[in-house]
Amino acid sequence: MDPVIIVGAGPVGLTLALALARQDVPCVVLDEGPGKDEPRLARTVVLREDTTALVERLTGAPLGALGTRWAGWRAMRRKQVTREVSFEDAAGPEGHRNPAPLHIAQHALTGALRTALANEPLVKLAVDSRLDSMEQEPSGVTVHTRGPQGTWWRGSYVVGCDGPRSTVRKLQDIRFPGRTAVERHAVAALRVELPWKGHGLLHRMPPWRTTAPSAGEITGRPLPDGVWRLDWLLPPGKDLVTPELLVTHIRETLAGWCEGTTPPYDLLDTGVHTVHHRLARRWRAGRVFLAGDAAHCLGTLGTHGLDEGLRDADNLAWKLASAWHHGSHEALLDSYQTERRAAVAARLRAADQALPLLRSGGGLRTLVPGSARGHEALLMDGHLGQGVIGAPGTYADSPLAPGELEGEVPVDTPRGAPVTDVRVTAEDGSFAQLRDRLGHGALLVVLIAPGTGVWDRKHWATAGIMPRLAAAVTALPYPAELLVAESYPGAAAHSVLLVRPDGHLVTALGGVRPADLYAAAETALGGPAAAQAQAGARAGSERAGAGSR
Repeated sequence: MDPVIIVGAGPVGLTLALALARQDVPCVVLDEGPGKDEPRLARTVVLREDTTALVERLTGAPLGALGTRWAGWRAMRRKQVTREVSFEDAAGPEGHRNPAPLHIAQHALTGALRTALANEPLVKLAVDSRLDSMEQEPSGVTVHTRGPQGTWWRGSYVVGCDGPRSTVRKLQDIRFPGRTAVERHAVAALRVELPWKGHGLLHRMPPWRTTAPSAGEITGRPLPDGVWRLDWLLPPGKDLVTPELLVTHIRETLAGWCEGTTPPYDLLDTGVHTVHHRLARRWRAGRVFLAGDAAHCLGTLGTHGLDEGLRDADNLAWKLASAWHHGSHEALLDSYQTERRAAVAARLRAADQALPLLRSGGGLRTLVPGSARGHEALLMDGHLGQGVIGAPGTYADSPLAPGELEGEVPVDTPRGAPVTDVRVTAEDGSFAQLRDRLGHGALLVVLIAPGTGVWDRKHWATAGIMPRLAAAVTALPYPAELLVAESYPGAAAHSVLLVRPDGHLVTALGGVRPADLYAAAETALGGPAAAQAQAGARAGSERAGAGSR
């Protein structure tokens, strides 16, 4: 079968290529550039716990050595500290709820991905290859690239990871409505010593803003080697950010934070970060898919678009791998758009609803006591990947979610949400983290069995309910791996969790229930129930699209 063609060699495209290769799917990555990235310390990304774990699993590189996991975060208003958060060590006890985000320069991230791809025989990276045409047929897709080695490529599927000006999206005539220049930020990366070593900072209405009125909100994020990225929210409009204005912002900000004296600093890089809010009407057109900025633009209030782009890749990879190895399941492939578009749309709606409140100087904030503090908490949650603005979406309403199951029991993880990363024991007796078992294209079945962690495998593998559960797992309609965990948040002993290949919970059952387990697995893989639900969702989407044209 032909390889999957990935258009675009940014972090999303490279991550998707690695994720597919780990599931034995060959890929061609079309890179319109020379195959390397210009170092830019003013262009950084913030990754949450789940996306950091995804990249580390795929690359085998500890990203903490390339970026900075913040020790904490503080919010200030004028001269007052309004809130402080401390982050637990990412390697701390199981079930921790406040992991540190990872702040990393984008070129360092793509460098780690490119290094991993260089050792991956199933992935071909074609540099200086710009897509200019595409022909789709029932059996595959043919694309043409121009450049020094322009040629035709044949693929089973095409995924456009080619950014907000996506050629793939334009060739498929997919609309990309939304708002342009929602916000603009002046950005500077500098090496300097600040009072809050290792802590991120959100400072609103700083007292010195009378001489620099556009610097009404400042964000400081530490990077390795004493480097900081500082962002100043700019006023509405298209005024140029001159070097003189930026230097004024830097000197006044540093002096304000360091008791009136500007400390020595080295200015390393500058830029302007413009935030757009856009959402593609469709994320799938036959054998062509969109992911990352080609499908959505978001990035205000700390909701960084790359985080969602990596989740796109994780969601799509196992579904494409299933179709490549086992034949196309239309309901499974359609569910990519249904799940991911809904999750991103919810974050966009939340940001669009919050922005007028957070940025306005009057309204309810002047009338309701304490409302400003609530808005500050909402804004800070967005930066930290929490709350309605920042938290990753769940797939509770997915067509891949099973119906009511007689044996279902509650756990702390809701249906469709990412599972908690607990230690598990594999069938061969080896120990691993649950997230380390993801990404191989198999369902995970996790038995919660207190005490098994200290027993030799020969004592528990054939005891109690294990033989029945092992038989039920063998009978599932898809490859599945049986794991055992000492505990899981909110789960009683002998609970059985069914987890998708991308780490989202399908269901939790009370004990061994082969019929429920089979039905849940079948639906999660786009079986009859999922196909029926997806057909209804597609019909509704088509009606909505017709009404919007």
